[in-house]
Amino acid sequence: MATNYDEIAEEYQRAKQQPWRLHLEHFTLFKLLGDLQGKSVLDLACGEGFYSRFLKRRGAARVVGVDISEGMIELARREEAKTTLGIDYRVHDVRTLALDETFDVVVAAYLLNYAQTGKELLTICTAITRHLKPGCRFVTVNNNPRQSEEYFPTTRAYGFIKRAEGPVREGTPVDYVFYLDEESFAITNYHLSVATHEQALKAAGFRQISWHDPELSPEVVGDAERQYWSAFLAHPPVVFLDCVK
Repeated sequence: MATNYDEIAEEYQRAKQQPWRLHLEHFTLFKLLGDLQGKSVLDLACGEGFYSRFLKRRGAARVVGVDISEGMIELARREEAKTTLGIDYRVHDVRTLALDETFDVVVAAYLLNYAQTGKELLTICTAITRHLKPGCRFVTVNNNPRQSEEYFPTTRAYGFIKRAEGPVREGTPVDYVFYLDEESFAITNYHLSVATHEQALKAAGFRQISWHDPELSPEVVGDAERQYWSAFLAHPPVVFLDCVK
């Protein structure tokens, strides 16, 4: 997991405010999650707690947020100190996570795309099923391995692009470059195919795997406003998975 989030924690926190996060990512993720009332939720790769806080406010009885970055967890705990929601934040590498607890739901925003090989992806997926109750769900937003690299630059209007050096194959590094006012920063992901994802998820114990493209929130109204998002929706850079153990 190459990106050092300790160095970019505050910048990444700001990038979470880009409009596509709300109108597409947030809307689709929580549509898939459905009713969280009274459920226990494990938020993996939770960062500074952006979605952890939404999960709790949507009715989750217990939320545990886990991230490998001490800087991100420090920001999350700072927010928790300002507005106490009862979220438990922990610094840990998901690959070796062992909480001795299982959850009703596991959520992850951009976790699987840090695996560089199918073997590493299996390790992550196994950690997920280890913390999930039988019959329960893992829901994630992830880099979209189906997006052709020719469309990587088309999201510049939304505040970011993807880039890769040379042809995109198994394990190829793919950078997400975010633009914030006059500055930019990059996060390195890795390309693994749909087949590699499904193989790892099934081997880890998921019996049902569904892929979903992002959907635009109905709160975006007007033809011009909805047309603005057409390039994103035509060749989505991100994808959602809904998996049942």
